[in-house]
Order: sequence, then C-alpha cells, then structure tokens
Amino acid sequence: MTNPRKKIILNEILFWKQNKLLPEHYCDFLAALYAEGADVEELDPVHHKQAVLPSEKRKMYLLIVGICIAIIALLSIYFTISSLTLVLSVIVGIAALILFITAFRMAQKNNLLTPIFHLLAAILLFSMSIRIYTTYFNGNNIALFCLIAANCGVWLWSGIKMKLLYYTVSGVLGLLALIGYYIINLL
Repeated sequence: MTNPRKKIILNEILFWKQNKLLPEHYCDFLAALYAEGADVEELDPVHHKQAVLPSEKRKMYLLIVGICIAIIALLSIYFTISSLTLVLSVIVGIAALILFITAFRMAQKNNLLTPIFHLLAAILLFSMSIRIYTTYFNGNNIALFCLIAANCGVWLWSGIKMKLLYYTVSGVLGLLALIGYYIINLL
C-alpha cells in the first residue's frame, strides 16, 4: 500500500474502530475495501491513535476562543482604571461583534456550539451596555432603561431573524420585565 491517501483513510477507519465511532463490522468492511486485500495490521498504529477529526479541532478552538472572550468581558466589568476603561470597552465591543458574526455563520451550518456562542454574544452585548451606562450615564435611569430595552430589542430581532426560540423568549421576557418595572414605579 504505497498510496498515502489510502493510508490516511485506513488510519482514520482504524481510529473509528478503536474509538467505537462506527460499528466494528462496518470498520472491518471499509478497511478491507480500501486495503484491497492487503494486511490492514501493517499500518502505523501511532497515526490512527492520533487521528483527530478536523471538525473536533475546530469546535475546541472556537470554544476556547469563546471562553477567552467571555473572560475578557467579565474582567472588563471589574476594571475601574479610567485609562483602561475605554480600551477594554473597545476590545470587548469588537469581540462581541466578532462573536455575533461567528455565531450567525455557525447557525447557518447547524453546528452544536451555536447556542453557546449565541449565549456568549448576548452576555457580551449586555455587559458592554452596562459598561457604557456606568462609564457615560451613571445615575441616569432613563439611559439604563433605554440600553436594556435596546438589548432586549436586539435579542428579539435576532430571535425572529434567525428563528431562535431562546432569543425570542429572552427578548420578550426582558421587555415585559422592563414594562412591568416601569408600571410599578409609576404607581
């Protein structure tokens, strides 16, 4: 077996068999098919043990990036040094925008990590809104009300646009809570 492509495929089949990703008899059939009668055991056992599916690598990479962005967002909430506030706010804002775009693209591919990215993007957007409020409008309740209403509006719009029930419900419940709070404070 001199063809490197066949070796790669056979190593992947052995990896699937070893990790029970496919039933054993399927793997045996596929290995016999690609080996064309050659001995499958002559393959390098190190390569099929190290085989990692590209989508798994990508998922792990995106999950790590999402967690790092969430950590940056949480740290930006606690910084009070005025020179770092603007820089961190800009970094977190850009990260939130990138996360929204990434989540939207992943939603189109029906990836399993999509809800996690949606949640992180919503948290980043909300934390940025609160950061903007505390930095520029501290003490102005109307500005806080408007920023939270804008967040809920974005969640509602995103839920309707991307057909995501959890965003739609979050947006509606948030707006109802704001309206309820406003009505209670008027009485």
